[in-house]
Amino acid sequence: MRTPFLAATRPRSRRSAHRSLLSVVAVAVAVVWAFPVYWMLNSAFLDTVTLQRTTPTFLPFGGSLDNFATVLDDAGFLRALGISLTVTLITVAAAIVIAFLGALAISRFRFRGRRSFVLALLLIQMLPAEGLFIAQYKMMSSVGLLNNVLGLALLYTAAVVPFTVWMLRGFVAGVPIELEEAAMVDGLSRSKAFLRITFPLLAPGLVASGVYAFLQAWNEFTVALVVMTEEQSRTLPLWLRGFVQASATRETDWGQVMAASTVVAVPVIIFFLIVQGRMSSGLVGGAVKG
Repeated sequence: MRTPFLAATRPRSRRSAHRSLLSVVAVAVAVVWAFPVYWMLNSAFLDTVTLQRTTPTFLPFGGSLDNFATVLDDAGFLRALGISLTVTLITVAAAIVIAFLGALAISRFRFRGRRSFVLALLLIQMLPAEGLFIAQYKMMSSVGLLNNVLGLALLYTAAVVPFTVWMLRGFVAGVPIELEEAAMVDGLSRSKAFLRITFPLLAPGLVASGVYAFLQAWNEFTVALVVMTEEQSRTLPLWLRGFVQASATRETDWGQVMAASTVVAVPVIIFFLIVQGRMSSGLVGGAVKG
């Protein structure tokens, strides 16, 4: 006959074993996911001879910063970095402002065609980017914005705004309008009630949307390849491709390629470290508010 104590401890031990198994699986998945990033960083400090050995080198002992020096000495790197930063910042600022106003209109006002507009946002996201290349190229060419930072930022903004509106819509709808009404009863105007009460509550959503816009603009390659055709107008992804091609003409120097990839990834890592707290709460909040 089983005692109540044994009957109670067995389910607990099973749950503990189940959690331990899930933890081991999670760690294994994390290691597999992070290994390419680690290998990129490790290879960036090693020379070509070491990388071409049949026995892999898992720790960069005896490595150097020569690969990074070669990358930073490249004439096109700083120019491409400036172009990417400018395009990305313009895209993030424009996308957040436009998407915020759009999400506010959808969530706070009732107007004819509102549901159709929301459905159109989802349908736009289903359009393949490749199908728009010709139209985008002709449009930028007709207004003189080929090989222009503003033209590329305009295309990026148009690409990220639909999903950003959809994302922010959940945050705006999740803040009860009664909070603003209560503040208005206390004597605040509608605009002041919104800025003092509602807007601070939307900060996590704005940060999450900004991160999405930043990653899309910073890493985008194909649209920039079509619109930025001159060497002087290359963004960092285009510069990285040119750097790899130049290396391949003299036998690919994988150490320099990995160093260049690391340098391109550094701004994204820094940006993520700055906003990670707000981004985590923003993504969770957007998932549970409709």
